[in-house]
Amino acid sequence: MNYTDLFRVTLPETVLEIAALLVLVVDLGLLRKAALKVRLAVAAALGVGGCCVALWALALSAGAGFGVSGELPMLYQSRFAMEAQAGILILTALTLLLLFDSIFTKHIGEFVAVVLMAAAGGLLISAAQDLLVIFIGLELLSLGLYILTAFAKTSGKSAEAAMKYYLFGGMSAAFLLFGFSYFYGLSGSTNLLQIQWSIAQSGASPLLYLAWILVVAGLGFKVAAVPFHLWAPDAYEGAPAPAAAFIASVSKVASFALLITISLNWLVHNGPISGDRTAIEHALNQYYQTWPHLASILLVIAAASMIVGNLAALAQVSVRRLLAYSAIAHAGYILLGIATQRAYTGPETAFEFVLATNAPTHRTLAAVLYYVLTYGLTTVGAFGVIAVVERATGSDRLDSFLGLHKRNPVLAGILLVLFLSLAGIPPLVGFWAKFNLFAAVLGEHAGTVPFALVCLAIAMSAVSLYYYLQVLKRAYVMPAVDESPIKVHPVVLAVLVAIAAAVLLLGIFPTLLGKWIEGF
Repeated sequence: MNYTDLFRVTLPETVLEIAALLVLVVDLGLLRKAALKVRLAVAAALGVGGCCVALWALALSAGAGFGVSGELPMLYQSRFAMEAQAGILILTALTLLLLFDSIFTKHIGEFVAVVLMAAAGGLLISAAQDLLVIFIGLELLSLGLYILTAFAKTSGKSAEAAMKYYLFGGMSAAFLLFGFSYFYGLSGSTNLLQIQWSIAQSGASPLLYLAWILVVAGLGFKVAAVPFHLWAPDAYEGAPAPAAAFIASVSKVASFALLITISLNWLVHNGPISGDRTAIEHALNQYYQTWPHLASILLVIAAASMIVGNLAALAQVSVRRLLAYSAIAHAGYILLGIATQRAYTGPETAFEFVLATNAPTHRTLAAVLYYVLTYGLTTVGAFGVIAVVERATGSDRLDSFLGLHKRNPVLAGILLVLFLSLAGIPPLVGFWAKFNLFAAVLGEHAGTVPFALVCLAIAMSAVSLYYYLQVLKRAYVMPAVDESPIKVHPVVLAVLVAIAAAVLLLGIFPTLLGKWIEGF
């Protein structure tokens, strides 16, 4: 076991853990008697600093891997993993900056430390290549999310949401472990590449489909896909706003990165393509015949998520719950992209297909990653605006946004940009996220089913525009009950303006992010 490799590949996670400990020492030791605003500013600044150092450490760990005794890697810093991790660190930093002027807890050091440790779990998941490492990372992330949801100790909704989240999370962990155990039984290994190769050699079996269903069920809880979504509306509504922003962004990026890793055809990128051509070609053909059946399960969940999420959002009067059902719908769009990775279809042999392309899933997965990162950025900003309005009015109901353009024009403008981007209106980045994803799906598959699902996704996107406009209608059209100005902390306002500007800039120049992502 080479501990130098282990240290290098886990350097970003190590930085975050050190930053979490530093926050606790400073807050509970040096600043115990300081004013809450001072403690909050220092803790948030240390947390953001830790994220920035972790980004630098991420660059140093590029291409690093770690295995045991020459075995296949348990952790590997591929370009895809690094891009997902960079997104997690940036979104974590933005979430911490939204803490300024927060009043939901006095235990600010503990809150920041838990955020950083949960983010470290997300980083671990993104680079994991082994079932054991995946489960450890998931539990580190999940336990942090449960704690963050319950952090508003004076709120009954927060406690109720955390309990529901914890119970559903426990069930999802059980499903996931059952699925992992069957994968181990099929292959005799916990390494993802070895599992894929064993399945390719032996072909599909009923136990394989059962294992895949259990794993999809477990991860479906994490991404809030139908029918595993029931925890999401309560968690989004009851959690403190920064915690809800973290759940809606960082948790989604990490969970989808894991789902991409598990579903990705690793044989194309890393599998053995040397040796006996006949044996390898037979194994590849076996695998390519298996994947469409596995993907069909994801397609059903994607369609259900798009329909249920968008239609249920129409009936919401809480903007937080509206965003929760919107997140369920967005999970359906993303799952559509993951499920339509292009497998081998001929006419060349599978062996020639691998040698010629070496990355048949590149376009679709690039579009998926683009979607996940831009959605996370937009959602953090949306929860930041909701938090400001909630502090001013005491509620997150639709009517709390009445006359927002008169009470704070800048805040109303930010809300306009973010919600229209979530709806997919050009020239905002949300439009390009959906356009690239749907175009990639149609480009990879010319069949009736992918075309019908893309049409369904477009129709559901039109439905989503209605409930986003309900919020904007109250902010810009309907008269205000109270026209007193809403004050925003300068740091929070600067962060929200920066997020809105990024959403607009990336929409006008979509290749800025697109070319960076396509490098994986």
